[in-house]
Amino acid sequence: MTVYRNALVIILLLLLPVLGITQELKIGFVDTIQLMKDSPQAEVARKKLETEFQPRDLAIVDMQKQEKQLEDQLTSDTGGLIDTERKKIERNLQSLKRDIKRAKEEIIEDYNVRRNEEINKLQKLIDKITVDIAKEEHFDVILRDNVLYSSKRANITDKVLERLRAPQKFDKSSAETPSSYIPGK
Repeated sequence: MTVYRNALVIILLLLLPVLGITQELKIGFVDTIQLMKDSPQAEVARKKLETEFQPRDLAIVDMQKQEKQLEDQLTSDTGGLIDTERKKIERNLQSLKRDIKRAKEEIIEDYNVRRNEEINKLQKLIDKITVDIAKEEHFDVILRDNVLYSSKRANITDKVLERLRAPQKFDKSSAETPSSYIPGK
């Protein structure tokens, strides 16, 4: 969808001189990927997600320690265990492995949902700031991502980042972003 929109904008820009429209067009560009990485809201959101998912991560680590203990018990006491005790430990080990796998899948799924929520919130903030700058500086078109080349004059990424970093625009309780933190590892 974005590719088609960008292609349409480029085609329109190329047709403007042919159609006789001589008014100068002011075009800008914003690098949202850079903003998602470098904004203070991104860092706050990363820490927020880490804090939110750390207890579940630690629970998985504890389960993995139990798994290791059961495996060690099986391998170290090969001759000393009664057959029924051995089978009981093996069943417990299998059950624990399933629980670990399920817990990892759940935390990754939940984490991805939360991360996407945080990304969407930050994207909305970036969009709002970008539109504000575009209106203030009288841009006709602002492109984002998928741009092959952008001059310094057209690139407004630093201006958006500056506003994201401004204390009056920064609310730590609602800061959101993607995170490189991966739970369940």
